[in-house]
Amino acid sequence: MLKFAANLTMLYGDSPFLERFDRARQSGFDFVEFLFPYGAGLSAVEKARQDAQLTIVLFNLPAGDWDQGERGIAIFPDRRAEFREGVAEAIRYAKALGVSQVNCLAGRRPEDLPVDEAWAVLRENVRYAADALEREGLTLLMEPINPFDVPGFFINSPREVMRLREETGVPNLRLQYDIYHQQRTAGEILATFHAFRASVGHIQIADNPGRHQPGTGELHYGRIFSALDSAGYSGYIGLEYIPDGTTEESLEWWRQYQAGQFLG
Repeated sequence: MLKFAANLTMLYGDSPFLERFDRARQSGFDFVEFLFPYGAGLSAVEKARQDAQLTIVLFNLPAGDWDQGERGIAIFPDRRAEFREGVAEAIRYAKALGVSQVNCLAGRRPEDLPVDEAWAVLRENVRYAADALEREGLTLLMEPINPFDVPGFFINSPREVMRLREETGVPNLRLQYDIYHQQRTAGEILATFHAFRASVGHIQIADNPGRHQPGTGELHYGRIFSALDSAGYSGYIGLEYIPDGTTEESLEWWRQYQAGQFLG
């Protein structure tokens, strides 16, 4: 049986962040993920996790000023020190919260930053982050994001993540495979998964169009889940979607899946 994690950034949006842990437990989840824990504070997040008896499976490295549209800082030559401080902060949170993987968002490339320079800085930062995490027994993930939802995002395909892995030579860099982003960028969902299966460390899902829950769009998630299960995927699947309706209404597909009735 596949393991699903409620994404607390996307789900339960009618409740404050820390209250979403208990909401997820009430829905029946054992696992959760979210974008960032830093604003809520370590002690508050750990208390919410403990009170709800949940396992946190993923969050991101600090990614700049999110509210101002930043989506990562790993490509910027003048922000190396900030990036490294973020790695240290992420490690502190991950170790305290029992999280074994953290994701790195590359960032949006401005037109005045040459591609080659951005790549060189990203390669340097990824090597630094992966080495720092490895010393603590942690894994670094890199996530390709589609260029339509986030114009200018620097990493759009799993092949770019594999190139980073080859050029850095770090063994603990893995692919965060977001099926929604892959569908918007190139499609070929299952072929791509099978091509990079050995490097996939985490999966996230949403249907397309709309980025809503499975069953609302064009993706045949019943077939996708069957293929992931048959391939022996043992990691987590994050529900990083925008609920169509209330969160509880949007989880009907998940309940059907648990009952062996979801066709997708």
